[in-house]
Amino acid sequence: MKQLSFLISLTNNDNDYQQEQAAAAEKAARRLGVGVKVIHANNDPLTQSQQLLQYVQGSSVAKPDAIIFEPAGGTAFPQVARAAAAAGIGWVVLNFDVDYIHDLRRVYKVPISAITSDHEQIGRIQGQQFAALLPNGGSLLYIEGPNNSLAAKQRSAGMNRSKPANIQMKAIRGNWTEESSHRAVTSWLRLQTSQQSRIDLVGAQDDSMAMGARKAFAEIAEPDRARWLKIPVTGCDGMPKTGQAWVRNGSLAATIFIRPNTDLAIEMLVETFKSEAALPERKVTEPESVPSLADLAAAAKMVKAAKI
Repeated sequence: MKQLSFLISLTNNDNDYQQEQAAAAEKAARRLGVGVKVIHANNDPLTQSQQLLQYVQGSSVAKPDAIIFEPAGGTAFPQVARAAAAAGIGWVVLNFDVDYIHDLRRVYKVPISAITSDHEQIGRIQGQQFAALLPNGGSLLYIEGPNNSLAAKQRSAGMNRSKPANIQMKAIRGNWTEESSHRAVTSWLRLQTSQQSRIDLVGAQDDSMAMGARKAFAEIAEPDRARWLKIPVTGCDGMPKTGQAWVRNGSLAATIFIRPNTDLAIEMLVETFKSEAALPERKVTEPESVPSLADLAAAAKMVKAAKI
């Protein structure tokens, strides 16, 4: 059997989760003896579709056995998916719910699947974290991903279902990077209304954006800087070297571990190509609160008791 090769298309290379996605893919490829090429779309859906079409239809590059990609925008490119399947290229969508997988699997014999984190559950856990950190309610600054991102929409929906009604929310948007969040929070801080706002907690839909908020707070002039830097900040992704490390050193109050799934996709594809066993149509991985919700609530109670 010839060496299998997979194309990994990720949204960007400026986000710690996407960086971990790339690292997990390369580690799995070495372990399983397959080739991988990782490309990034710089958060631009048009760029991503053009990159993918080059590997599906172009004559200047070798066609991969399968494409594994995380959509950079609000579409998972159904036309590109069909073209890839027609060309004999497997197709695995990451972290995005798509409605065309079932139909493509009926028509084409190549491996086709979707592997996603449970983004609504991520949001629900974050809402529960907010409840643990603000047991008596308060004011939340919530930093969402871009409005064309299905993951961002699902996380917001889950969070709103579990967030207590006594936590009031102000939402702003970033683009899954520290720089985008830093820019958005800095702009918000310039508003007269924000200077008069009481914020008790900051929650971001990923750890990079959470740290962007902290960076913006660190640039506020004294005497207000100390007040803003004392506000607890939470994120999502929970990679061991970034989000979990930031929880340990106190930069973040909490995060949510979302396992990378590029390695899982590669493992499943290799098994399918070797054994001809069918891929599942959809596989969902489960997130985890870091620290646990019980530990987070206990720590919040200790902080409150120390202030009395």
